[in-house]
Amino acid sequence: MADVQGTWTAENEQQFWAALNQILSAPCDSYELLDNALRSWLDLVSKARDEYLDDEDEIANCSEQLIHSPLFSANKDYVRTQIIYSLLQEDEYAPLHVIANFLLSDGRAEEETFRQMIKEGCFVRLLELIKGCGGKDSRLHRLLLQLMYEMSRIERLRDEDLMQIDDGFVTYLFQLIEALADDANDPYHYSVIRVLLVLNEQYMVAATSAATEPSSISPTTNRVIKLLGVHGDSYRTFGENIILLLNRETETSQQLLILKLLYLLFTTSATYEYFYTNDLHVLLDVIIRNLLDLPSEMDILRHTYLRVLAPLLAHTQLSKPPHYKRGQILSLIDILRGTGNAHFMPPEPTTIRLLDRVASTPWLAEEEPESPSLSPIGSLSLSQTGSAVSVIAKVSEKPGVKTPSRKSDMAAQAKGKSEHGGSPPRPPPPRTLRAQKSLPEVPRHKHGVPVVHPPVPVPHLHVNGAGQKKMPPKLPPPRRRAKIIAAVGAEVRTPSKTPSPIGPASVS
Repeated sequence: MADVQGTWTAENEQQFWAALNQILSAPCDSYELLDNALRSWLDLVSKARDEYLDDEDEIANCSEQLIHSPLFSANKDYVRTQIIYSLLQEDEYAPLHVIANFLLSDGRAEEETFRQMIKEGCFVRLLELIKGCGGKDSRLHRLLLQLMYEMSRIERLRDEDLMQIDDGFVTYLFQLIEALADDANDPYHYSVIRVLLVLNEQYMVAATSAATEPSSISPTTNRVIKLLGVHGDSYRTFGENIILLLNRETETSQQLLILKLLYLLFTTSATYEYFYTNDLHVLLDVIIRNLLDLPSEMDILRHTYLRVLAPLLAHTQLSKPPHYKRGQILSLIDILRGTGNAHFMPPEPTTIRLLDRVASTPWLAEEEPESPSLSPIGSLSLSQTGSAVSVIAKVSEKPGVKTPSRKSDMAAQAKGKSEHGGSPPRPPPPRTLRAQKSLPEVPRHKHGVPVVHPPVPVPHLHVNGAGQKKMPPKLPPPRRRAKIIAAVGAEVRTPSKTPSPIGPASVS
């Protein structure tokens, strides 16, 4: 509660939320009362940051309460200006955390907040704070990175702001990614990567403007590409993770940021082989899948993918044998051209021209690379490359817009037909997969009762008294009756001349 001097304090979390509500609901009829209310809100939330507001969502809740309060609704411009000036002047980390959280929440709802921050010179202030609080307050450091990213992707930075970025700051960001290489899912890791992506886009826009606007300052060096070209071997984790993000990302603006960086990497000789070969295989798989899944109306994103695909195939390790997925790439080109495929609409001229550029890659073409009819991507002139950079640099999409999917569109059309009386498509029969198991040694059960199989009947056997099996008698061997009869007859007809040794001779 408020003390004698008007300072608000809270002894517990319940008192804190009650005091916050009382501050924001008090009437403010003058700028003096409004300034006192803002000062009280900032002081109360700053003190509670390390006591009751351990979660970032709780601090964001304090910001949302201010945004939806009558105090802010009646004085939006004045409140924003005062908080922006507080960001430029405040040095303590706790109040800076509350101020940055409010600007991030308000800027996501009203993009004009970020534009006003750029006009007031907040970008250079964020550079100083990010470099100063990195090892001292990780919560504030992460929030400042998010604020820099959101502010920089809404509006083009001033040339004097870009000139304040030095090699030391970009190197510092790359080193942060390498230090967090063990966990690619860490949101802190993602914040650093997104800052590097948006800085690369700002460099591309500045270079394009310098080429088309005579009054512009000479283009500054793209320090992101410069450091990857010189020290790319030390910052491989960054490359691995942008491929991972492209594989997962569903927001169109995020995909465009990644593709812009990939295009520069594959068209700059110093970074042709920045990625590992296995990572290039994964990247090619992702590009093929996304191109096949894009609906027909997503021409801008499709063109950007194709502009990246051509130098990827021509300049990187993919150009060397064994050529990875050559057949799938040729099939992709045929499908996008609409050759014999009713599911894809005929492409417009720009898509056809970009597909021809991809198909003219020497190792994809059926003819020999020396054929005069081919125009490989490697032979693009400097003017052609510069033209492509200017086109890609100008490609943009509103933050938060999700990339539609061809598969989801087909499912939605089928659902719409069924809702309007059409016959819904017959779903495929359910498929049950069972793992192969060996036969159990115990009998199967049915409803908890063992299944008893009847015994197999055994034929009745006649046995003798000894209990042994009675065997049939053996047949006697065949008798030689004819020879025996002949021998007996000869003996009867011929009497013996020698008297019998036993008794007298017999009388015939």
